[in-house]
Amino acid sequence: MDKVERLISIIMILLKKEVVAATEFAQLFDVSKRTIIRDMETLSLSNIPIYAINGVHGGYGIMDAYKVDKRLLSNSDLENILTALSGLEQILISEEVEVTIKKIEAMVSPLSRTSSIQLSFYDWEGRTEIAHTLKICQDAISTRRFISFDYIDKNGAVTTRIVEPYQLQFSESSWYLRGYCLQRLSYRTFKLSRIDNLHMDDKTFDPRENAVEQELNARYQPELVTIKVLISPSVKDQFIERYGRKCIENYSSEYLLATIDVPHNSTGFQFLASFGTNLEILEPKNYVKDFRNHLTKMLDKYS
Repeated sequence: MDKVERLISIIMILLKKEVVAATEFAQLFDVSKRTIIRDMETLSLSNIPIYAINGVHGGYGIMDAYKVDKRLLSNSDLENILTALSGLEQILISEEVEVTIKKIEAMVSPLSRTSSIQLSFYDWEGRTEIAHTLKICQDAISTRRFISFDYIDKNGAVTTRIVEPYQLQFSESSWYLRGYCLQRLSYRTFKLSRIDNLHMDDKTFDPRENAVEQELNARYQPELVTIKVLISPSVKDQFIERYGRKCIENYSSEYLLATIDVPHNSTGFQFLASFGTNLEILEPKNYVKDFRNHLTKMLDKYS
């Protein structure tokens, strides 16, 4: 953590707490007590109304008038942030996230922590394994350094890539890296679980002027097809969560009719096959044919 970030964190904590000891700040930011004292001097010189209290229960505080005028987040706001971060912590295994959570927890009154929302995600072992790759990509993006890796496509073909990394995205249940590939001379999206032998280079790069616009164009957009399917009431909730109630209408005493958009590829077929006998595709006929071929290939594996 650099000095500017530490100073901002000190201000935020003092806006919520009456008095904080220098030793408490030192332990929180893993710096010496002397460094905290210098930080307080810096804040005072910057016209932040910091005051010191001597004695056993002493420490540093910020004037109440400043708190009233400048505080932007209420306890409720902070609790909502903590709720969101607690879910993110399960997906993004990161020391930075843990530190952020601890800092915000220090700002919230212990008596007011009565969040009515709890987020929970699958604790997949693969997430822990991919944390190392995620960390290298994060560091490379923040320091603007090239990365190189072997990339394994869905057919098992391996290619070596050198990439300018620009953004990480978590979608569905997977992490993706977006960047400019020097081999393809274009912006590409890479699935982190398909990256092997990842290395961050010492060489840095200057971000391209159109990186944001091109990065958006590089997002993978599969071909979507509108299909009609019969579904059992037992899986209705899963369709509501993904497509909303408007996609479902009554059909018979046993089935509901759902109109949804799905990819016309193996990803879409795998998604639909996961519902087993609780789903039947009605139309379009060419999609039904391709889906049937997908299932036939699966059965051939066991014939």
